[in-house]
Amino acid sequence: MPAPPEPTLAPAPADGWRRQSGDSLPEVFRSVPVPQGASFWKKIAAFAGPGFLVSVGYMDPGNWATDLAGGAKYGYTLLSVILISNLMAILLQHLCVKLGVVTGRDLAQACRDSYSRPAVWSLWLLCEAAIAACDLAEVVGSAIGLQLLFGIPLIWGCVITSLDVLIVLFLQNKGFRYVEALVIAVILTIGGCFLAELIFAKPDLGGIAFGFIPSADILKNREMLFVAIGILGATVMPHNLYLHSSIVQTRNFERTPAGKAEAIKFASIDSTFALMFALFINGGILILAAAAFHFTGHQDVAEIQSAYQLLSPTLGVGIASTLFALALLASGQNSTLTGTLAGQIVMEGFLNIRLAPWLRRLITRLIAIVPAVCVIGFFGEGRTTDLLIWSQVILSMQLGFAVIPLLLFTGDRVKMGAFANPLWIKILAWTSAAIIVVLNVKLLFDFFAPQSWQDALGF
Repeated sequence: MPAPPEPTLAPAPADGWRRQSGDSLPEVFRSVPVPQGASFWKKIAAFAGPGFLVSVGYMDPGNWATDLAGGAKYGYTLLSVILISNLMAILLQHLCVKLGVVTGRDLAQACRDSYSRPAVWSLWLLCEAAIAACDLAEVVGSAIGLQLLFGIPLIWGCVITSLDVLIVLFLQNKGFRYVEALVIAVILTIGGCFLAELIFAKPDLGGIAFGFIPSADILKNREMLFVAIGILGATVMPHNLYLHSSIVQTRNFERTPAGKAEAIKFASIDSTFALMFALFINGGILILAAAAFHFTGHQDVAEIQSAYQLLSPTLGVGIASTLFALALLASGQNSTLTGTLAGQIVMEGFLNIRLAPWLRRLITRLIAIVPAVCVIGFFGEGRTTDLLIWSQVILSMQLGFAVIPLLLFTGDRVKMGAFANPLWIKILAWTSAAIIVVLNVKLLFDFFAPQSWQDALGF
């Protein structure tokens, strides 16, 4: 009996990827048609949506505490930090678009295709920790909004937020466009609330304009620098990089070089416009805090509940506090919708594990709800601010592990071909990554290191 032939290894693919099976978010993969030969505006309409889902993470409740503290304590000065953070976010999300469109892989799948199993499992655990931390901030933010509006105890408010699992499942079964429509509607609600708040507050337009100009005082003032780093850490979210590289693939564009180039262009326009809207929200929170608190003798306002209680009396408008709480609730609930999608993308992408969507989203939600309920039940409702701070610290620890692989993949000509990052984008992207990583390491050092160490090292 002849011996069986020796097994042979398949040659490495020409594009440098060790591809494994599975589409990203298979239930909605390429489900949104893109009209061929249509006008510019019809193409924009076809690609509009994913950028707004991503922008939700840039205006979630984790941003509120840092923006409120920055505006109340330092006026309009830290607007420049919000602007710079937003520009960095626009660049990073553009690279996510390129990765998803060109390779057909989301960032988690790309890591699984390229790295060893121990590295993949390590990255997955880090990313799950970041998503849980982000979800925690969103759950707590939603619960605070429910408490401020309806007097619901925080523990029950956390439990109520789990209903987003049912909402996502229902809408996604009807089509991904329904999910996008809901998210955009809620974003517009948040924007409308803050537009009204700014009209009530009557901020100084000249002061706002100067606030967008970077000031050396930010680096000289240790406390201001700490708040600035917190704003940056709360703005650039690691799970958004995984999310965007996946949901951009819901568009059924032509898989030719010309079709990919067109998809990158329109998807980048979508994300840039959406993130500029997020800039308006974040800037609006800081401007409102500056106008309502900094210039009225309430510079110590740092908690969301304190801001809610003071807004109406300070502005002299009864509905101001209600609009603030409504925007907070909308922000938190909107963020939990996108957080559940990110959780599914990360588990399926890194581990290639396919769970029923309802089960995956339930697991994601429980990971966030259980710590929130335990801490609130054990320590009391006064520790919610501590929960928000810890969630941002955990996010800061994970950020570099998402940004650096993204830059390596999109800068690799073997993997990306003609779509690899040109030199000027590489310089901007790596500079942004270095700033993000260094400032987040500084944030962690300030948070954990004893004061004597910080003094000795000049921090």
